[in-house]
Amino acid sequence: MKKHINTLCFMCSVRCPIQVEVENEQVISIRGNPHVPAMKGGVCPKGVAAVAALNDTQRIQSPLIRTGERGSGQWKRVSWEDALDYTADRCKAIFDTYGAKSAVYCERANLISDISKSFQKAIGSPNHFTHDTVCKGSINTACRSMIGYTDGQINADWTHAKHVVLYGRNVFESVEIKAMNSFMAALEKGTKLTYIDPRVTITAAKAHDYKMIRPGGDLAFNYALMNVIIKEKLYDAPYVKRWVEGFNELSRFVDPYTPEWAEKETGIPAAEIVSLAREVSRVKPAVVFHYGYRGSHHPTEVYFRRSILILNALMGSIESKGGLFIKKGLKDAGYKAGLRTFSSQKFPEMEDKRRFDGCGQDKFPIADPAHGVGFMFPHAVIHEDPYPIKVLFAFRYDPLLSNPDYNTNLKALQKLDLIVASDVNFGATTALADVILPESFFLERSDPLQMGSGLKPAINRRIACVRPRFDTKPMWWIVKQLADRLGVGQYFPYDTAEDIWKYQLADLDIKIEDFDETGFVSLSDKAIWWDRNDGINFKTPSGKIEVVSDLMESHGIPSLPAYQPLDRQPDAFRLMCGRCVAHTNVMTQNNLYLNHLVPENRLWINERRAEELRIADGDRIEVASGAGKGEMRAFVTDLIHPEAAFMLHGFGHKEIDSKRSYGKGVADALLQERLYDRIGGSPALDHTWITVKKL
Repeated sequence: MKKHINTLCFMCSVRCPIQVEVENEQVISIRGNPHVPAMKGGVCPKGVAAVAALNDTQRIQSPLIRTGERGSGQWKRVSWEDALDYTADRCKAIFDTYGAKSAVYCERANLISDISKSFQKAIGSPNHFTHDTVCKGSINTACRSMIGYTDGQINADWTHAKHVVLYGRNVFESVEIKAMNSFMAALEKGTKLTYIDPRVTITAAKAHDYKMIRPGGDLAFNYALMNVIIKEKLYDAPYVKRWVEGFNELSRFVDPYTPEWAEKETGIPAAEIVSLAREVSRVKPAVVFHYGYRGSHHPTEVYFRRSILILNALMGSIESKGGLFIKKGLKDAGYKAGLRTFSSQKFPEMEDKRRFDGCGQDKFPIADPAHGVGFMFPHAVIHEDPYPIKVLFAFRYDPLLSNPDYNTNLKALQKLDLIVASDVNFGATTALADVILPESFFLERSDPLQMGSGLKPAINRRIACVRPRFDTKPMWWIVKQLADRLGVGQYFPYDTAEDIWKYQLADLDIKIEDFDETGFVSLSDKAIWWDRNDGINFKTPSGKIEVVSDLMESHGIPSLPAYQPLDRQPDAFRLMCGRCVAHTNVMTQNNLYLNHLVPENRLWINERRAEELRIADGDRIEVASGAGKGEMRAFVTDLIHPEAAFMLHGFGHKEIDSKRSYGKGVADALLQERLYDRIGGSPALDHTWITVKKL
């Protein structure tokens, strides 16, 4: 008998609402949840490919304990009891010598992150970081310094925007279905799109105005836009007067950064900068300068992301229809309480609260401790700074292929006494693990409820659609089993997913059955906007948008430092990396369907530069940097700036159990040097210079 189950996708971090058609324990189809009109029934290629992932025999099929050298692919299948006992016994022995602080837990932020953080608190370790720190730590810091909210707490009103400006935000390939359906409809009604990127992408092809900017020139471009907007008084004066702190300092700061100055730094003609400033101001405040998603490009990242927010502030577009909005939650919808969290319990006091990354402490005082600074992990392990790190719990996150400087990360991982990996598939870090505790695929498991904050907030539920294909378990179950064996099981008062849901809903008049029909509980049928004249609740000390930031200045960090010109290396290329619609980070390259669509990455290089190097399209080339080198094929094109080279992120897998993706392409992490934003904590993934030669 067929049945239709409304749940949440997890082929990427967007978590689109989907409907899964199931018959006799087989998934027949996956489509957008019909109860969410903005989905229009659609899913992206990755969502469709979930069926291939579910039935993939190259998945991790049972608990494994390593028997050979790390990375050799030699494993022993064991029972869950044996795997969990082995893990707990090894942890106890290590903790007896080095303390629980010697354990670091890393994960891709997800619906059980609250439980993961509770686990680290329960065992007494302050060391937890998420993938977000690598992807967008600097955006997070920029947002908190300006408006008091993280980037995850704001969004764009795509539906009503009149002009959208994107900086390398390739929205039509990094697909968020609901948002892009709304944006496509807006474009059809006349919304303008300006796209700025050294590379021509699908999004560039759909833009009304595409600007091929010099790589790294975005900050200079934005300072020149501000210069024009302020000098010509194009800003929203009443909004700025009411909500912006530090406007006079900003005016003085951008005075020397004229469009003519920016033209030399960016390659964008001064007249085009002036024209864009005037054009967007005509439709303010329905303007979106998008702050980005993956924001880890250059060492000045936090200032670039702040400059985007400042442009929105000048347009009066923060908490304005057609601009950016602050997401609303349960209390905004009239509820007196929120979802109850496990991490808010009272845990034993830690003996040593120093973090391995110094996040929120000495090394990165204003980066967000909720996500940490994962970039510092190899440094902490290799140099035992501030103390020895001996255990890594890697949950569905692959630091070896995600962090820059593969070779240094590999050296750090090899130094660890114990690597515990939990994932659905084999990855580079999982292949090095001492023990693997396999997680069930998202179609096979139920997870904690998700608070879906937004203009119309809702609570969403992921529920199992089919039974597990192999001997795998949900991560919340794995964590509880480990906690029980380590003597802290009392902080995880559940046995089933239903127990978790009841715990989360304990303070609300919402029942589990309320999710059954649609997969979610809507908390408001109307969009919730705050009064932009007097009702915006900015969470900064001043209650305003802080161009001059109290958070930064109180830690001795200047809000408006002088611009530092980009360096030039005429014989090299600035390496850029990015995503495509077929893959999610380093997670999907071995998927049967997605591997067929995009099996390997190639290096984009400008045709003029390629001709100088006698490289033709498709040639085998050697790509080298100060961090490493690799061999791949060239993609010669005029669709990229001559100073830049580009490759897709996520390739270069060497784990032998992933047979489709093994040895395909080159890992960008192999080439990226250990460069980073010292304020926001994000790595500078697009700042490395590389050389290229024909083989």
